[in-house]
Formats: sequence, structure tokens, C-alpha cells
Amino acid sequence: MGFFDFVKEAGKKLLGKGDDNEAIKSEIEEHNETMPIENLDVVVEGDTVILKGKAKTAADKAKAALIAGNVEGISKVNADELEVEEPQTLDDIFYEVQKGDTLWRIAEIYYKDGSRYKEIFEANREVIKDPDLIYPGQMIRIPNFVA
Repeated sequence: MGFFDFVKEAGKKLLGKGDDNEAIKSEIEEHNETMPIENLDVVVEGDTVILKGKAKTAADKAKAALIAGNVEGISKVNADELEVEEPQTLDDIFYEVQKGDTLWRIAEIYYKDGSRYKEIFEANREVIKDPDLIYPGQMIRIPNFVA
């Protein structure tokens, strides 16, 4: 779980308003209570973000990568240097939202049960503020997926 790819033209508009490193770092640290990352360091190099530090869980690492990657102008996140304290037990997958998608539809595809959309919403609260508002190109995490 090192490199993540994103749609460069999609996401929150944070870059070009000052210190890009600090802007993305602040966006991630905004969720420090639910997603603690020690000694977080963010480096923006062109359209790539490099994350460094120590996440408590693999899910926290994935969430940090999703926050950084769902910024307009970013197409890659390198999380190789973001260590994980607790190993992950179930697989997560990443999904690029398509035109016409809803969390219900995505839950039907991956869990065969649309009512489990709440699990997807909860796993992505850092990048999805309203379960009814997702957009094409947005990358989200499908937690606890068993193929």
C-alpha cells in the first residue's frame, strides 16, 4: 500500500493558495482525533504528495492518502514512508466514483447489500461529508471487503 492514483482534475481546491505542503497537512490533521498520525510530514512535488509519519492503523494510513489524493491537482500519493502501528486484518479496496454512482449502489456491488452504504460512508467521513454527495473521480475506500 505505497502508491495511490487519483484523478488530477477532481477534488478539493487547496493548492496554489500559499504553502501547498501545509495546506494538505492541515487538511489531514483536521481529522487527528479520529485518525491520529504521529509526526506527520507532507511534501508536495508537482502532482504527487509524499506522506511521512506513523499512523495507528492501516485504515488511518488509507484515509490520510485519500484526503491528500482528493485534492484538485494531485494525481499520486506515495505513502511508503507512512508507517502503520497496528496491522490490518481485513482487506480494503479503493474505488473511483463513476457518474451516476451512489453509496447505496456501490454497497450493492461490493457487499451485495445496499443498506451497508453506511459502512462506506463511515470509512470515508474524511472525504465524504454527506452520503448523498459524492462526485465522479473521487476516490473512496471500501472497507472490510472480502472477495
